[in-house]
Amino acid sequence: MYIIVVYDIEVERLNKVRSFLRRRLHWVQNSAFEGEVTEAKLEKIKDGLKKIIDRERDCIYIYKLPRKELMEREVIGVAKALFERLY
Repeated sequence: MYIIVVYDIEVERLNKVRSFLRRRLHWVQNSAFEGEVTEAKLEKIKDGLKKIIDRERDCIYIYKLPRKELMEREVIGVAKALFERLY
């Protein structure tokens, strides 16, 4: 499956969340990551994020698609990351 993770995290946990996700997914913008994962890898990502965040103050959205080919991306302006080079 292909996932997109976006988040709004308090400053004191922001670097931990970003570092955690950079080791597992592709960075596409300041608070957005995406990539192809298995169900098991998704569960590990979710478990790891739950250990870092404060569920009373932070928010993470995970969008799931069956596969990358079903996603269409449009960038308006300058892309923050050279995402296309990762694949």
